[in-house]
Amino acid sequence: RGRRAERIAALYLRLRGYRILERRFKVPSGEIDLVARKGKRLAFVEVKMRADLEACEASITPKLRARVRRAAEIWLSRNAAYQEFDLGFDVIFMRPRKWPVYLKDSI
Repeated sequence: RGRRAERIAALYLRLRGYRILERRFKVPSGEIDLVARKGKRLAFVEVKMRADLEACEASITPKLRARVRRAAEIWLSRNAAYQEFDLGFDVIFMRPRKWPVYLKDSI
């Protein structure tokens, strides 16, 4: 279910003009579902699939935020060409039979 949600989220971002640079970037200290670029903006995107919007919002915890940010630091250290980009920490909420909800700079 999670991988399907990530595939749909990646398609959604591509339709909005983003280029997907990486999917499911994992390191021991954290994980990023999608890394996407649009112009000079680099987005680290968390995808959450839940039954409703309230459950999606509740899933964005301080611990999750810290894990995504740590993973983003490592990703940037391995991809020096993107160090000068504007960084965004975004989330896409996925719910059954509903359009994705994309929130920029919400992590």
